[in-house]
Amino acid sequence: MDFPELRIKDLVAKVPIIQGGMGVGISLSRLSSAVANQGGVGVISAAMIGVDEPDVAKNPVQAHIRALKREIQKAREMTSGILGVNIMVALTNFADMVKTSVQEGIDIIFSGAGLPFDLPKYLKEGSRTRLVPIVSSARAAKILCKKWISKFDYTPDGFVVEGPLAGGHLGFKPEQINDPAYQLEKLVQEVVEEVKPFEQERGQSIPVIAAGGIYTGEDICRFLRLGASGVQLGTRFVATHECDADDNFKQAFINSRQEDLMVIKSPVGMPGRALRNTFLSDVEQGKRKPFKCPYHCIVTCDYQKSPYCIAAALNSAKKGKMHRGFAFAGETAWRITGLMSVKELMDTLKQEYIMACSDQKEPIPAL
Repeated sequence: MDFPELRIKDLVAKVPIIQGGMGVGISLSRLSSAVANQGGVGVISAAMIGVDEPDVAKNPVQAHIRALKREIQKAREMTSGILGVNIMVALTNFADMVKTSVQEGIDIIFSGAGLPFDLPKYLKEGSRTRLVPIVSSARAAKILCKKWISKFDYTPDGFVVEGPLAGGHLGFKPEQINDPAYQLEKLVQEVVEEVKPFEQERGQSIPVIAAGGIYTGEDICRFLRLGASGVQLGTRFVATHECDADDNFKQAFINSRQEDLMVIKSPVGMPGRALRNTFLSDVEQGKRKPFKCPYHCIVTCDYQKSPYCIAAALNSAKKGKMHRGFAFAGETAWRITGLMSVKELMDTLKQEYIMACSDQKEPIPAL
């Protein structure tokens, strides 16, 4: 027994694992190429990717485009595997990031934090880039299928279904996060059922990828048996040698306890799951004051009322300056106990998967 392949149109990943796009600067060329080299799908996060470019304040458009091009090209030099870019709909430079990714011939664009209604319009004649929206409900998947087909005669090449246990910004209301009606197992089965008519009508497979809180090979086995074609993991890839973040950032995950996971109200207007630290405690206690916005990076950010800049906070944390920022993290972060290589992680997940799937003889009942 081995991992089944993950097929997204003509792309075939030997391992059905997509590494989640993590910003700011957590998943860049080093991590994404390492995952791709192990047969998975490596993903670069486009969120504020040019934040450390010397001219980002004066020339933000070109700074971010330049940084994204550089990271894609660097990753390509290190792997011949499948590479993606995660581009949030809420980014003010969404269009620039999509156009640049298509121009650079990226294999897949993953897009969430809003519904990417116009994503297919950026594809050029002969483009081989595949488009995979990130959704949190069957309703969102249906809306996107209908919209893309009617407007562009284009069917989504897959869906990532992200549940409420994910790290970072969540597509749920605070009261839905712990509601069993929104657990990932249920959402995955609902999206699989929702896309079936579109698959039949268009004669095209629409693979569904489960994301949010997946930690072990046993988890992967369970979701594939529920109808998912693959899984997306973000948090597990943080504590790898190849992750692009500073070692202090990785250590925060290794040191974390279950009670350190918290859901915050993000300046961008969405709930987000993060690791509790001094910075976030100061925010809770009102010790941080509103600031002037240096970046204007997220469309929905209410910077005039926010006590901190989320881009600056995440960038500081990425550099290991945890007193000046914080880490977004999935609900399973506390289970991480040490650093390992991407290869070691993938091998561990594979062995766990084989063991779990060989043990499970009875089919998992549908909803």
